[in-house]
Parts: sequence; C-alpha cells; structure tokens
Amino acid sequence: MSGIHRLRSYEYLDSAVHRAPAPAKLLTALLLVLSIALVPVGDAGWVAVVLLGLAGIARAARVPLSTFVARIAIAEPFVLGIAVLSLFQGKGIAVFLAVALKSTTCVAAVQLLAHTTPFQDVLDVLSGARVPAVLVHTLGLLHRYLFVLVEETHRMRRARAARTWQSRRWRTWNALSSVVGVSFLRSAARAERIYAAMRARGWS
Repeated sequence: MSGIHRLRSYEYLDSAVHRAPAPAKLLTALLLVLSIALVPVGDAGWVAVVLLGLAGIARAARVPLSTFVARIAIAEPFVLGIAVLSLFQGKGIAVFLAVALKSTTCVAAVQLLAHTTPFQDVLDVLSGARVPAVLVHTLGLLHRYLFVLVEETHRMRRARAARTWQSRRWRTWNALSSVVGVSFLRSAARAERIYAAMRARGWS
C-alpha cells in the first residue's frame, strides 16, 4: 500500500459527517479550537470530554479509531515539546497536563476535519471567505506535492533497507538521517523545477 493511499483513504467515505457542508465543518473546527484554547487551566479536565466526543464522531464517520489515534500520535512529540516548557517556567505539573490535553484535543479536531472533508473543499471555503489567493494557492500546492514527497521518501527507505544488512540501532539511525538529507535535497531540486515550469507557463 502506497504512502499516498494511506494518507488519503478516509476523506471520501459516505457518512452524515462527510456529507455535512464544508463551511460548517471548518467554522465548527475553528470555533472549537478557539474555545479549547480559552479554557482555564483549572477547568481543563472537561476538555477530556470533548476529546472523547471527537473520537465518537470519528467512529460515527467510519474512520478507524486506530488510524485516528495514530495520526494524533504523530503530533504528540510537538505537543509534549510545547507543554514541557511550562515545567521549565516553574508553572507546575497541572499546567503541563492542561496544555498537553488541550493541544491534543485541538489536534484531534483538526484531524477529524481532515478525515471527513476533502482538502479541495477546504480551499474552496477559504477562497469564498476572501482569504488572499496567494495563500490559497500555496496551501493547494503544499497539499498536492506533500504526497509526492512522502511517496518518494518511502521508495528511498525501501531501497536503502534492501541494500543495508546491518541491524544495529546506530546503523539504522545513520541510514534514516541519510534518507532525510537526500530527501531534502531532492525536494529543493524538484521545487526549483516546478517553479521554473510554472513560470514558463505564465504563472505569476
């Protein structure tokens, strides 16, 4: 199964959540994120109820909970990295837990939106809301070529694994760092070629 298929497999399912208007879903997600951000630390425990509700909506939308949780887990290192700053500032474990819970719930809300709304519909809503066209086009290009880069990275990792017989951990990390470096160089080169091709076709 390709990386592209794994990333795109649920936004076109048929459910009541998927059939809901994209503007309503986007507005609801934004308001939910804003509301969670404004919840006081002392009341952050109630955010867990919202997180469970989002998981229930994902289940009703026929999105596998394993996939839903796995996508949230990808962002957890960044969430914990932000939350741990509160410990260095001497704000206590309660603030750390509140920030981690609120951030995780916000990520879950965005993930649910991504799982149930085609990205082109989101771009159409942003265009209708008079978001600057250059930002909308940039988001569209980022979304389009993100999957190309992910697929190419998977191919590079498979090729490297087929040529590497060492099982030591430091060898694995060395190989992974090499893949990341080469992927960055190829991404930059591809971006230059795409930009030149777009300019040749009248893009400005």
